[in-house]
Amino acid sequence: MGLVRIQKVMSDELAKRVFLSRLPEPPYEYIFNDPADSIFIGTTKRFNVPFTWTFNALTNPHISVVGITGSGKSFFVKTFLVRSSYIWGTNALIIDWAGEYKAWVKQSGGVVVSLGKGDTINMMDLGGARPIDRAKQIMTSLDIISDISDFPEQRRLTAEALEQAYVNAGFILTSVPPPSKDAPTLKDVARLLEEKLQEGTYEYPAELENAIYRLRQYSREGQDYFAKKSSIDFGKVINSGLVDLDLSGLPDEKFRALAALFILQTLKEKMRAQTWSATKGIKVMVVLDEAWKVASDERSDAITIVREGRKYQFGLIVASQNPTDINEAIFSNVGTNIILRIKFQKFIDYIQGSLNFSIFIRNEISRLGVGEAAVDMSFQTSVQFPSTFIINRIVGEVPLDSYTITLADMVTDAELRDQSVPKEFIFERLLLNSKLVESNVSTDLIESIIMALDKRNRIVDLKEFISIMLERNVAREHIVSLMRNMGIPDTIIGRAFAYK
Repeated sequence: MGLVRIQKVMSDELAKRVFLSRLPEPPYEYIFNDPADSIFIGTTKRFNVPFTWTFNALTNPHISVVGITGSGKSFFVKTFLVRSSYIWGTNALIIDWAGEYKAWVKQSGGVVVSLGKGDTINMMDLGGARPIDRAKQIMTSLDIISDISDFPEQRRLTAEALEQAYVNAGFILTSVPPPSKDAPTLKDVARLLEEKLQEGTYEYPAELENAIYRLRQYSREGQDYFAKKSSIDFGKVINSGLVDLDLSGLPDEKFRALAALFILQTLKEKMRAQTWSATKGIKVMVVLDEAWKVASDERSDAITIVREGRKYQFGLIVASQNPTDINEAIFSNVGTNIILRIKFQKFIDYIQGSLNFSIFIRNEISRLGVGEAAVDMSFQTSVQFPSTFIINRIVGEVPLDSYTITLADMVTDAELRDQSVPKEFIFERLLLNSKLVESNVSTDLIESIIMALDKRNRIVDLKEFISIMLERNVAREHIVSLMRNMGIPDTIIGRAFAYK
């Protein structure tokens, strides 16, 4: 009996030792799929098993990707889109908040649609919806981007005017009209409210004036990006291969959020209109990158697409540096979560609370290098093994090289304490190249700059980085544009140039 007790104690102690425990990985047959019907991502950390992604055994084809700048987030997205195009002929639609993907899309032969820089959308276009439903969708968008829901009378006035504008344009509120019929615009809605104000009979003129002001923000001359006839045919867009919907030319976050919400709402209607076919893979993959206002709100159609997309062969990739910008309902419902390098423990807390992975995986995530990732998958059937595992490195179409720009003495102790400015910025090579292209740096100069960084082991401080570009006669305004595009604050840019 004493020997049995000793053996039990020894077994319990040994089980606690990580070095004797098998690293959590799903069985081979769950992560290595038919290469003709799956996408190669990388190899697992413990046993170097090839991980090829397909959603056949997963709850849905949707993916969340989180990680700091330079961790490999956009590299993963680009690799995934290219390979899904090769394997399944998947179309890709990138809702590009900051214009991060447009240079890559151009270089890849894709289509760039630049809202705020020539291209327009009519917020009241129906996209296959009934006018009464579209009016409700517009009100939901206004609820998300503004505080109009706190003012019930303003909300009621706006909702009524939206419906009346459709009626005045000859639409039946409860019927889907022919696609050739032109929808009214937000200017028509604002005009209806102004006429009501001019009548002078309304009991609460201040509420009416405020409702008009809200609409005029998006319909006045010079800011009427969403109040003109659409220059974009979304029916064609979703079947046009690789498309970047660049929102960076819009004035602020509210405009970008409104555009993204409209695009998702339209895609949802197009998705529901698609007839099911038994073809392999995914018809359309939609990328929503850094759209915190859209991905964080439970009323957003991002969540509706996550819940319904599988049966229509639509996939959604939601990507963000900050995991708390992604609603927990998305983390809980997507079939795959890709977790790259994360800086703050509070962000890991949020993800762990949503996905419920082990302390062991948590510790692995805190030590991830560039391109390394934790993968969490939600299988259709109950499984008896951990569904979160580590991959060595995302294997892409080109090597994932990272470049580090340190701020060194550019950052004050106070800025470091309150974390308003990081100590360094890390960029994967593709991302750095794209940002140089966007800042009007020529191809020859980009190659020279990259070579100079390679000679310095890909780590330079900000002053040295500026010197490298000045030595190659890159214009000062282009350097400033690049710095801002990288996310470096103007105060730091000013300090760096003051040293030159």
